[in-house]
Amino acid sequence: MSNSNTVPHVDRELDLSNTGRGVWLVKVPKYIANKWDKASGDIEVGKLKISRVPGQRAQVQLSLSEAVLCLNEPGEQALPKEHRLDVSNVTRQSLGVFSHAVPSNTDTVVPESEKLYMEGRIVQKLECKPYADPTYYKLKSESIRKALMPQRQVQQLKGIVQNFKPVSDHKHNIDYQVKKKAEGKKARDDKESVLNVLFAAFEKHQYYNIKDLQNITRQPIVYLKEILKEVCNYNLKNPHKNMWELKPEYRHYKQEAPVETKEDPQSSDSD
Repeated sequence: MSNSNTVPHVDRELDLSNTGRGVWLVKVPKYIANKWDKASGDIEVGKLKISRVPGQRAQVQLSLSEAVLCLNEPGEQALPKEHRLDVSNVTRQSLGVFSHAVPSNTDTVVPESEKLYMEGRIVQKLECKPYADPTYYKLKSESIRKALMPQRQVQQLKGIVQNFKPVSDHKHNIDYQVKKKAEGKKARDDKESVLNVLFAAFEKHQYYNIKDLQNITRQPIVYLKEILKEVCNYNLKNPHKNMWELKPEYRHYKQEAPVETKEDPQSSDSD
């Protein structure tokens, strides 16, 4: 049977023409990512410089463009321009980059299917780090200062603010107090009276949990447990875990009395 809530299967084509292309996975600082998000798509955001030395790992350097550096808002610290990229190879993972194309025209008789593209296989990971220069130190100190600022500040109100008036107590607290007074405080009854109620309850069912017994006897739970420990056993194993039952010597369940046969005095042999 098919479930009506099941999401229908949609065929998607996967273009694998760029499977053999190697790509980089680059991790950049948050302040660079924010500037790149604000930048328009038609400007240069930076330049990469790769220096290769025989027998050594390639040195990669990122220089931010002037267009990105000029995106600072008033009061913001200047960004460091030069960054280095630490390169590491991907050996124990199979990572790839995919893109998703949504069809533009879905009103045709035969709608176009969504298409996935594999843009390449990740062969190296690069982590972008700034050089320790005065510009970076100023940027870092400003970010620390903003992080230490309290989220909430006291403000003086110059006008009347429409808000809820304070109340001495809330409605749900008042209802609870009324209910508590109506029920009355649980007072300790005589031990024999409590035992009689317990024995009558165990005549109906063999097992009870502590909450049910408290509702039946209406006794304080500490006092009730003292009595239960004398006449009941507490089960610690399944299938009746955390439930109470009477001890064997107190079990007087109703059973059918055996039928006794009486001898007829006239049937006895007499000489």
